Amino acid sequence: MTGLTRPEVTSEQILAAALKSLDDMKAEEVVQIDLRGKTAVCDYMVICSGRSSRQVAAIAEKLAEDLKHDLGILSKTEGQDTGDWVLIDAGDVIVHVFRPEVREFYQLEKMWMPMGRDANKRAST
Repeated sequence: MTGLTRPEVTSEQILAAALKSLDDMKAEEVVQIDLRGKTAVCDYMVICSGRSSRQVAAIAEKLAEDLKHDLGILSKTEGQDTGDWVLIDAGDVIVHVFRPEVREFYQLEKMWMPMGRDANKRAST
């Protein structure tokens, strides 16, 4: 599954737009993981939480809309119907939006973060 992006849009621009959208939607515990050179899946992974299934679905929907409007990126989403865990594939940036309990269960940060180092974190405001 790959999001459709315009060739002139960089992964850093996608990341910045995604982080802004997540901040606007009050996503919590936003973590960005730099995967450049570590996997062919994507350049960056972003993991965040919403307080409820409704907020998780709303964050994912708004993020996809913002990326389409601002950068012309047609992202693909999975899991929006249940709202427990939604994956937004924007090509070089993949965003996971979780309910807190589901995030704790899967612990994706531990799987993808470099050993002995913290991922880059952005505090929610």
